[in-house]
Amino acid sequence: MRYSKEHKQETHARIVKRAATRLREKGAHGIGVADLMKDAGLTHGGFYAHFDSREALVIEAFNYAMDRATERWRKVTAEVAPEKRLSTIVDGYLSATHRDDPGQGCAVPALGAEIARESLKTRKAFALKLDQMIDMITDQIQDVPRKTARKQAMGVLATMLGTIVMSRIAGNGEMSDEILSAGREAALGRATTVKASAKKAKAN
Repeated sequence: MRYSKEHKQETHARIVKRAATRLREKGAHGIGVADLMKDAGLTHGGFYAHFDSREALVIEAFNYAMDRATERWRKVTAEVAPEKRLSTIVDGYLSATHRDDPGQGCAVPALGAEIARESLKTRKAFALKLDQMIDMITDQIQDVPRKTARKQAMGVLATMLGTIVMSRIAGNGEMSDEILSAGREAALGRATTVKASAKKAKAN
């Protein structure tokens, strides 16, 4: 049976969406092509009608997951005053909801160490999306030079990523909640410190 171009695009998108969830839940090596295609109602052999390789699927699924994350950030920051945008991102990211649902969360803490051992092509795709996250956080740090804000954004994001990893390792009990709370304070404290330093420098 010959399917329309639209049908193929819809099927492709469905595979990528399912793969993005599995990628975050089980890691890059946890994606079984046969099971994934079965879930999509397709045969194993049909995989190569959509992707050149398993690596191509991993990259596309990762990009999909990261794009959804930055879309959420754009949506929530558009709904609050500029001075509250960074704290809105941090509070939402370092939440019990995000910690407990990796399949729908940010792909970086779920895959970071694993991707570092993947091919150069995969690492470059990962780095590009990471850079976009840094830029978005940079945009929320106001009243300081762009270069200073970007450096601070890297520290804030690193704190956020590490906090989620630690909180998931600790489980979902009191210690995990304490880690999330400490991470929020540390991430927002970094931004406050750099703003205070910038104001002091201007005054002098």
